[in-house]
Amino acid sequence: MISLTQGRFGSEQVRRAIGDIDKLLGCVRNEPLKYRKRAVAVLSYHRLIRVGHVAGFLGVSHSSVDDWVRRFAQHGCQLLLPFKSEYCKAKDTIYRDLVFEILHSPPSAYRINRTTWRLRDIQSVLARRGLSIARSNIRKIIKNAGYCYRKAKKILTSTDPNYKDKLKKITSILQKLRPKEKFFSIDEYGPFAIKIQGGTSLVPRGHARTVPQRQRSKGTLIVTAALELSTNRITHFYSSAKNTSEMVKLLNRLLDEYADQECIYFSWDAASWHASKALYARVQEINMESNRYPHVELVPLPSSAQFLNVIESVFSGMARAIIHNSDFSSVDAAQAAID
Repeated sequence: MISLTQGRFGSEQVRRAIGDIDKLLGCVRNEPLKYRKRAVAVLSYHRLIRVGHVAGFLGVSHSSVDDWVRRFAQHGCQLLLPFKSEYCKAKDTIYRDLVFEILHSPPSAYRINRTTWRLRDIQSVLARRGLSIARSNIRKIIKNAGYCYRKAKKILTSTDPNYKDKLKKITSILQKLRPKEKFFSIDEYGPFAIKIQGGTSLVPRGHARTVPQRQRSKGTLIVTAALELSTNRITHFYSSAKNTSEMVKLLNRLLDEYADQECIYFSWDAASWHASKALYARVQEINMESNRYPHVELVPLPSSAQFLNVIESVFSGMARAIIHNSDFSSVDAAQAAID
C-alpha cells in the first residue's frame, strides 16, 4: 500500500492487466490528494488488497472505494481523474487583450467610482461585454504579462529648470577637486526654541512620555555652519538671524581659516540671503585681492533641492542626538552640548 502512494507498482502481471496504469501512477505522483486517493484505491483493488484495508488506509468510506473502482471499470480514467483541457482562457489572446484594454483605462470610464482596479471590477466589466472569466484567470493574465501591484514611492524632485546643468557642474567640481581646493556645503539650522523637546525615547510598556504643549521658551538658537566635504570638517557659530551679514561673517571666517588654499567653493540652497547683492559684492572684492585671499567661487544648489545639501544630514544627526528629548536649562547649556 505504501509503495503505491509512492508511485511504485510492483507486479508486472497486474501492470499488463490495467490499461491506464501509467496515468494512474502519474496521478499518484503529481496530482492533488483528492485524485491521488482515487488512483491508489484503484491500484490497490487490482493488487487484490481488501477494500476495507484500502478505505481505512486512505481515510475514506467503503462505498467511496467501491464507487471509484466501478467508475474506473466502466469509463477508465476519464471520470476518475481530473480532466485537463488544452484550452485556457488565461492564454486566450481575446481575453488577454480585453483585460489590458480595461486596465489601461481608469475605472471611472466604466462608471466605477474608484481610482484603482480590483479583480472583481475587471470581471464585472468583462461580464457586461458577454465574456465570463474567473478572477483566477484574470490574475494569471496579469501575472504572466509581468505585472504586479506596487505602492507608489515619493521621490525627491526639484522645480529648477536648470537642475541637471547645476548638478553636473557640482559633480564635475567635486570629481576634479585638487589638494589646494576646498568645497563647502553651507546652511543654517534653526531657529529652534530652548524648551522641553519631544522625540522618540525608550519607555516601559504602557507608559507614554508627554511634553507640555504650551511652554515658556528659554531662548532661541540659530546654528550657521559650513561642512568641508574632503575632510568632513565643520566650521560653525551661532547667529541672531538668517541674513546676508551672517553669510559674509561665515565667508570671512572661512577665508581666515583656509588662507593657505588656492580656491574655495561655496555651495548652498536658493535662500534669498544666499544670493544677495551685498554677498556677491563681497565675493567680487575678495577675488580682486587674489594675493591676499583664496579665490572664491559660488556654486548654488538647484532650487527646491535641499536634499543635495550634504550638511543637512549633519543637522539631522545633531537634532536626533542632541535636540530631540532635550530640556536645556539655558541657551548657553544648549550651545555647550552642540559644541
